[in-house]
Amino acid sequence: MSRVLIVGAGLTGSLCACLLRRELADRVQIVVWEKSRGAGGRMSTSRSPSNMSCTADLGAQYITSTPYYSKIHKSFYEELLQHDILKPLEATMEGMMLKDEASINYVTPSGMSSIVKHYLRESGAEVFFGHHVTHVSRRGSGWEVCRKEGDIGSLLKDSERQKLEAVSYSSRFALGLFYKAGVQISVPWAAKYISNNPCIRYIAIDDKKRNLVSDKFGPSVVVHTSVPFGLQHVEKTLEEMQPVILQELQKLMPELPEPENIKCQKWRYSQVTGSVADCPGQITLLSEPLLVCGGDAFTHSNFDGCVESALKVFQVLKSSL
Repeated sequence: MSRVLIVGAGLTGSLCACLLRRELADRVQIVVWEKSRGAGGRMSTSRSPSNMSCTADLGAQYITSTPYYSKIHKSFYEELLQHDILKPLEATMEGMMLKDEASINYVTPSGMSSIVKHYLRESGAEVFFGHHVTHVSRRGSGWEVCRKEGDIGSLLKDSERQKLEAVSYSSRFALGLFYKAGVQISVPWAAKYISNNPCIRYIAIDDKKRNLVSDKFGPSVVVHTSVPFGLQHVEKTLEEMQPVILQELQKLMPELPEPENIKCQKWRYSQVTGSVADCPGQITLLSEPLLVCGGDAFTHSNFDGCVESALKVFQVLKSSL
């Protein structure tokens, strides 16, 4: 029985755990450590403190499946559709630009984190939240993984370190506005891309976008800042930026009701703008004992990029266990 520790309960980590369980069930003991309080990573779903049924996706907003990935990742899409985790996006999205008109957009009625939670359930892994890995070191024929000061720098070759340090990300802020049941937000769209605002790039009536309107909870609104704005203010605190974003939102939507609760999120690492070179999908830092890195930094920032990485990491694990 091999012991596998997966660090990070985002899409890549959860799917990798699921693949391991399905193909190597009798050969692996799977544990997942996640530094946050819940699963999802940039696909996490936030809830109103006043009504847990009122939710908002502050990270990924929908999934776009191109004809290419619809074919090669067909089984993953079919599984999520069969479990009603994914639904076709039918709401009005103003200003959306599609690179391929044949692409299909999907939403998650229960929030983006429902995808990650599905794979974690399927994996049967032991999942520990609030576990922030800070140090990995050799210990005999295995690894010692700690939650204390340190890093994995000593394990990296200079060439590997340079590749990892060259990865670049966009940054942005996001706001989630949560409302009481019965509040109406009367706009003709479910989401809208803003092209002429120095601060705000995207606004969504999130429950409407996900076709989740109900009289049991109020609507939720998601606001994303532009990448240039995010990069300019990335070192500022949430307390500093929340009123600035709200002021710009008020200009764009002066009739917007006063929310019951607000959550401000900083995505320092929002989307990969430059991935790791020459090692698509994963990088194996050491073969014995095995240490593999994966995630969208090794592919591209969307659902299919994470699936691609999870498949590559799984293949390395499968051939080594």
